[in-house]
Amino acid sequence: MEAYYRDTWAEINLDYIYENIRVMKDRLPKGVKMFAAVKANGYGHGDWQVAETALEAGVDYLAVAFLDEAIALRKKGIEAPILVLGAIRPNDSSVAAYWGITVTVFAATWLIEAEKCLKEDQTLTIHIKFDSGMGRLGIKERHEIARIEEFLDGNPQFGLEGIYTHFATSDELDVTYYEKQFSTFQDMLSWVKVRPEIVHASNSASSLRFDKTNFSAIRVGISMYGLTPSLEMEHLLPIPLKEAFSLKTKLVHVKKLNAGESVSYGATYTSKEDEWIGTLPIGYADGWLRKLQGMEVLIEGERVPLVGRICMDQCMVKLPKRYKIGETVTLIGQNGNQMISVNEVAHKLETINYEVVCMISSRVPRKYIRNKNVKCIHNSLL
Repeated sequence: MEAYYRDTWAEINLDYIYENIRVMKDRLPKGVKMFAAVKANGYGHGDWQVAETALEAGVDYLAVAFLDEAIALRKKGIEAPILVLGAIRPNDSSVAAYWGITVTVFAATWLIEAEKCLKEDQTLTIHIKFDSGMGRLGIKERHEIARIEEFLDGNPQFGLEGIYTHFATSDELDVTYYEKQFSTFQDMLSWVKVRPEIVHASNSASSLRFDKTNFSAIRVGISMYGLTPSLEMEHLLPIPLKEAFSLKTKLVHVKKLNAGESVSYGATYTSKEDEWIGTLPIGYADGWLRKLQGMEVLIEGERVPLVGRICMDQCMVKLPKRYKIGETVTLIGQNGNQMISVNEVAHKLETINYEVVCMISSRVPRKYIRNKNVKCIHNSLL
């Protein structure tokens, strides 16, 4: 039985994710650990599928945004250490401890409240986050870290494993603010009486550009998926990255449009001559947004434009000739000698590549490639 029943799917090349991780890991000094960020359903690629591949490639730790994401991985059989980078409620500390999930502490008051919720036999592993200039979660004052250390000294229910921060501009060419954050974090580390085992600051951009911020661990996210952290630093990448995400569909209908006839809502596109128009079963409910009207897609290695407004579930493409029903159309990825990258789609949308892969909705089935073969197909609707 087919695992999906419409001709639209995303292909996730787990081999490329594996290779990207191995290449980045080989650059690290011996002993430096690697966190793999699999939050947001693995940046749209699939959480447990990417997590399994990352662990096979040698990562030491997984990182997610919320406790729900971490528990979902546990329920799918992932036993590796998982760090929740975002905030969890203090009264959920017992749940985190039960599942063996590491959480982020960003305020002394959080610890005090969390202690009341832990069961007597539970221990919660924590990482303390410093706000060195991101302006989100994190400790900024020396007196607060002193208060936290005093609290931890007399409380065996909390195990301090790590300290970290996050850079706001490490993917920009101007490194002024990055240097300021790095200096601030170094000062903050001097506030700590006993430095824990793991200190991490580098994300994908900083780990690829600046060895000095590796500390004892790095966190890789977007680069693991083969995408550059920003367009402006693309030429600075020290290693080649392989894009793991492709988006494909098939022609479900082909018709001839006479000169003067229009396409889709609002009749925004009118043919100037007789044209072949193909219908594709993908639309903005799948994350293929209306703003992509006019975007080129690939068929038989040739670029062809989307015409008319993109609908909720369908869109139309202008064809150079009559194609047979079922012809594959590539929206993102390689087709013949042509390639439409995630960055190209991001440029059309005036956004970043992170958003493009994250917005392809869960109703689009994912087909996973591992060892050059289809490993599995995941359809959230079935």
